Amino acid sequence: MVANSKPECAKEALNLLNCAAEVDFDTHKCVGHLQALRQCIISKKVKRFSLAGEKREDGEPSDKK
Repeated sequence: MVANSKPECAKEALNLLNCAAEVDFDTHKCVGHLQALRQCIISKKVKRFSLAGEKREDGEPSDKK
């Protein structure tokens, strides 16, 4: 991944999280976001997600460049 680039499937993951957080939760709408995220994960061969500042398994911060 190129420095300062957007993480893979970030838009899809954010859409799903925001859908789940909505006051007027709509299961069918969120399932659509889940399917979009799954398709992105498959197409881009994403193995794992992490949050900025979270330590990876190798002990390095996930946002280290």
